[in-house]
Amino acid sequence: MNKIKIVLPIVALLLACNTSKKSDWQVLFNGKDLEGWVTKIHHHDFDDNYANTFRVVDNKIQVNYDDYNGFNERYGHLFYNKSFSSYHLKFEYKFTEQWLEDAPGYTYRNSGIMFHSQDPKTILKEQDWPISVEYQMLAEAKQGEARSTGNMCSPGTEVFFNGEMDPRHCINSSSKTIKWNEWVKGDLIVYKDSLVIHKVNGEEVLRYTKPQIGGGVANGFNPEVKTDGKLLANGYIALQSEGQGIEFRDIKIKEFD
Repeated sequence: MNKIKIVLPIVALLLACNTSKKSDWQVLFNGKDLEGWVTKIHHHDFDDNYANTFRVVDNKIQVNYDDYNGFNERYGHLFYNKSFSSYHLKFEYKFTEQWLEDAPGYTYRNSGIMFHSQDPKTILKEQDWPISVEYQMLAEAKQGEARSTGNMCSPGTEVFFNGEMDPRHCINSSSKTIKWNEWVKGDLIVYKDSLVIHKVNGEEVLRYTKPQIGGGVANGFNPEVKTDGKLLANGYIALQSEGQGIEFRDIKIKEFD
């Protein structure tokens, strides 16, 4: 009997160690070009990087509108061409001074990273946003007015917050307001279809559970890909362009077993 008491805790410990094993960090952006990434921009076909919206400048991925004559609702997304399930994503971002004034007002100093997204190849030409969950990034718009970053938005999706389904399209985080020209460190920790954690500059600012297909906001999609109530256990990661210039660097991911 005493031997059993000793052996069982050891076995349990070994099993726990095995299930929490993690892979090494994988670099998603090589700092030189957009190898491994594909685009989908509203009004344009899959992998048409209209007007060189997404480009590499000084070892950073840049959302740039120099070659635009107007925004014309060209909501864009740069997808990494692999689906992920459970992982820790790290990235850094900083807004630029560029903003297209014919873009919706809410896009000012606003961008995001989409995750658990539908396959970009299934996004129709006239679909505005991918069915996905978003780590939303905001910066100070008016001096003295609070504006959190690391929020959650849900185009074509829904989540549970504080134990119940939350009807809001966006849920604000607890982060402080950050100046637009500061580099910010973001962390996104995802456990399949159970738990999602947002961090800003190393501090947890938001957590929620049960990401799933549902709700509105996304338009022009193929009805066959929007199965409301389906839990999202995996999907694609994408950087966003909504009329506001932004730069990304040091994008890496560690997958969980």
